[in-house]
Amino acid sequence: MPRRGRGRLCGDWNVRLIALQVNGKRVELEGPTALPAYLAELGVNPRSVAVEHNGSIIERAAYDSLVLDDGDVVEIVRMVGGGI
Repeated sequence: MPRRGRGRLCGDWNVRLIALQVNGKRVELEGPTALPAYLAELGVNPRSVAVEHNGSIIERAAYDSLVLDDGDVVEIVRMVGGGI
């Protein structure tokens, strides 16, 4: 008997994988993803990072409305305090 769903997440052939670039690395997600959900998945506090999306700096107030999609280029920069 042939195996079904081999190589697919949960055997669901309808999952739309998207590929984007985050901090120079290829990332695949299971579909368009809200920025806050992606940051939460990474364990990143949205208040401690700056985000550039497709060449534009995103204001923190706009994070909730940003959806990451196929082909996007994202840079996430963590704020670091300190000094001499």
